[in-house]
Amino acid sequence: MATTADVHPVDEIPPVRRLAAFGLQHVLAMYAGAVAVPLIVGGAMKLSPADLAYLITADLLVCGVATLIQCVGFWRFGVRLPIMQGCTFAAVSPMVLIGTTGGGLPAIYGSVIVAGLAIVLLAPVFGRLLRFFPPLVTGTVILIIGVSLLPVAGNWAAGGVGAKDFGEPKNLALAAFVLAVVLGVQRFAPASLSRIAVLIGIAVGLAVAVPFGFTDFGGVGDADWVGISTPFHFGTPTFKVSAIVSMLVVALVTMTETTGDLIAVGEMTGRRVDSRSLADGLRADGLSTVLGGVFNTFPYTAYAQNVGLVGMTRVRSRWVVAAAGGILVLLGLLPKLGAVVAAIPAPVLGGAGLVMFGTVAASGLRTLARVDFKGNNNLTVVAVSVAVGMLPVGVPTVYAKFADWFQTVMNSGISAGCLTAIVLNLLFNHLPVKAGSVGAVAAGAGVGDENAA
Repeated sequence: MATTADVHPVDEIPPVRRLAAFGLQHVLAMYAGAVAVPLIVGGAMKLSPADLAYLITADLLVCGVATLIQCVGFWRFGVRLPIMQGCTFAAVSPMVLIGTTGGGLPAIYGSVIVAGLAIVLLAPVFGRLLRFFPPLVTGTVILIIGVSLLPVAGNWAAGGVGAKDFGEPKNLALAAFVLAVVLGVQRFAPASLSRIAVLIGIAVGLAVAVPFGFTDFGGVGDADWVGISTPFHFGTPTFKVSAIVSMLVVALVTMTETTGDLIAVGEMTGRRVDSRSLADGLRADGLSTVLGGVFNTFPYTAYAQNVGLVGMTRVRSRWVVAAAGGILVLLGLLPKLGAVVAAIPAPVLGGAGLVMFGTVAASGLRTLARVDFKGNNNLTVVAVSVAVGMLPVGVPTVYAKFADWFQTVMNSGISAGCLTAIVLNLLFNHLPVKAGSVGAVAAGAGVGDENAA
């Protein structure tokens, strides 16, 4: 019989005060990314400020609900790990194209609903693919996730993409100050405070940013106190074949990315993801995406930003992230609170992001440390996968001349690197090899089997 001492750290419920602080830390880590998708899509469609504000509050509300489904779970929905959910960036380009040329928001939401249902149906299939994610592949994918996120933190540190003062020394100085505070708290503060180092860094950075004119709280006064997202606010969804096909491609990409994120969190928390729990997590993604289409927002996926926070703080409780989901629901229902969080300047988030995203990459290296690289081709698998994954990150227009579906898949460094790692692992560690080759020698020594299992 299980006792209190037998409770896994993932299932522990911290005291309310810590629960709120840890949860708020997760919200601040993902907020900028969460609101970016509705801002980009709405801006491209030239929506009014009122409609943009509606998209953002709807997004925050469903972000919170999706996070609760993923962390708390019910029946076969939810991986029950500390996973934050947010709008996927993989869908931005297809949605902008659909919205501007293929039927507006109703066509977007129709394709999103179909994509969500497809994810629910395909989740068991992806769950059975888990055997193709040995440490060689998972470590590579986690490393790619972390490195591909670093430019996001760099853009924040410089002032945010599109900012008039982008790259100004004052922005980078503020980001460096926040980074120094986070590291100082981690190194010198008691353990109870070091676990909220990011929250403390953001709070101190904000306190410094206000008197130096980095932020403006004017939008707080203009925001409404209460805002409720109603189903199909922008009209009844329409179902166009071209829009649905493009969104189904996005669904496959997000499922691949989510698989990597779930495995990464499983590694960090000590609760390995199996085929069933992976399918449950993907099924939750699908349900959340359907809700997104109904409640005027977009497809949802696990947020890699928060994977780094789990690894950095070593707070593994899923109830902490569930608390973050509750905070997001409040922000979605109370736009004025959301405006306060939105006023945090980008350089403050950038300083914290450098630590969090670097932690994800370091976790990938830690997983790869368990892989045997002697007498086999595993180093080639890692090298080529990282190279392919970093290609669209370093050269964003590298696939600009390719078909839209190809760009949707390969413009995401995470999905491109993940697919490459899976294919190369199959090629070098699963397929029969010629006698006398390096792969054959490795297989004979049992090395290839160990890393392909």
